[in-house]
Amino acid sequence: MSEFAGFRFPPEVIVLAVRWYLRYALSYRDVEELLAERGLVVDHVTVYRCVRRFTPLLLDAARPCRHTPGDRWFVDETYVKVAGRWTYLYRAVDQFGQVIDVLASEKRDLAAARRFFTRALSHGRRPVEVTTDRAASYPRVLDEQLPAAHHVDDQYANNPIEADHGRFKARLRPMRGLKRLRSAQIIGSGHAFVQNIRRGHYELGVDADPRNRLTAAFTELTLAL
Repeated sequence: MSEFAGFRFPPEVIVLAVRWYLRYALSYRDVEELLAERGLVVDHVTVYRCVRRFTPLLLDAARPCRHTPGDRWFVDETYVKVAGRWTYLYRAVDQFGQVIDVLASEKRDLAAARRFFTRALSHGRRPVEVTTDRAASYPRVLDEQLPAAHHVDDQYANNPIEADHGRFKARLRPMRGLKRLRSAQIIGSGHAFVQNIRRGHYELGVDADPRNRLTAAFTELTLAL
């Protein structure tokens, strides 16, 4: 049975709303307004529910099409506010700019770092070099999970992931704040997913003009759900 069964709107409208929200610096109400301009009456609460429901499904459908990450990783965590409290978003990119994984966590500690690396390593490649900041948890986790990898923690060495954090933070600005940790996880993962498609890290939309790659990729994934 299709994942769209039971939804009032056709798959194309649902995926369009999700794509717009993940790609552009829009609020749920902004997406509602843009759809209304196309003659589609979709409440912003429905847009919110579609993003939460279908973003993980789109990521799962695209997984077989994803390129294997590179062997040099840049790992860091950034701050996001959830329900008025600062929480952490662990993120990693490789030397090609592919976002490897994202993990939202209430704490910045050994357990969180361990969970993040366990997730990131599930994508199929063990790096030969990992660059981090000087947080005390990273050497221990790397000794446990990547003992052969070279660990770099020099000042400024982590600039690639720091710059990538800025792109994600720009996406958050128009929002009225995140209410749940799950929302931070979904939006963080969804933003990374869209960014990776646009940078050509998936075998999706490969025959399309680069400007239309994201649209073509989401059309392909709609048929897979």
